[in-house]
Amino acid sequence: MTVLDEIIAGVVEDLEVRRARRPLEALVAHVETMGPALDPLPLLRAPGLGVIAEVKRSSPSKGALAPIDDPAALATEYAAGGASAISVLTESRRFGGSLADLAAVRAAVSTPVLRKDFVVTEYQLWEGRAAGADLALLIVAALSQAQLEAFLALAGRLGITCLVETHTAEEVRRALDAGAQLIGVNNRNLKTLEVDLSHFQELAELIGPGPVKVAESGILSTADAARMRSAGADAVLVGELLVRHGDPRAAVAALRALA
Repeated sequence: MTVLDEIIAGVVEDLEVRRARRPLEALVAHVETMGPALDPLPLLRAPGLGVIAEVKRSSPSKGALAPIDDPAALATEYAAGGASAISVLTESRRFGGSLADLAAVRAAVSTPVLRKDFVVTEYQLWEGRAAGADLALLIVAALSQAQLEAFLALAGRLGITCLVETHTAEEVRRALDAGAQLIGVNNRNLKTLEVDLSHFQELAELIGPGPVKVAESGILSTADAARMRSAGADAVLVGELLVRHGDPRAAVAALRALA
């Protein structure tokens, strides 16, 4: 069993508890009362390097990163620094996140908000939107092609933009075949958890000029971000660098300034 398999097993267990507490019908009814989701693509396509700034307490590879007692305050600093979107980890077992974090961030900022979790059911898309998410992460390695296409279709109906995460050339092909407009390349090997920044460089060319390209994982300095930009990244998804930085507003601004 891979690390991804182990995480998803826990996600499914926790999901069943939430589903029993709040059935799909209740989520649908709530979403129908909400205004439209925000579109992050214009911000991610804007001049300069787009930054998806992450509210991230911990990770399977690094353990505890930062306590983040007030996710809304951190998100406000990200927004002030010019973040194109704000990513909120909502998986609890490995990442220490929650939907409450997402709701708090949504209430604090007008920046598009990404629910970063391991989506394996349509329920989770409704759940994320009900909490205020404008974007959802879809990990190609965790989904069949039929699931990927069905989730993208549902997200489209909900107004949610999907960041479709890839790790291999075959997954890039699948993302393109499904019509993804926002494609991430994760520099982390899901089996070994090792990071190699050249991974984005290898796969970015396969994505081509149409979709927005996002480099994910292992970006620990402005030099790393500049390298991803030179390799064709329209945006970077950055967590550890920002949560461990003494001035997250300035850190985001420095990344955004990269041409």
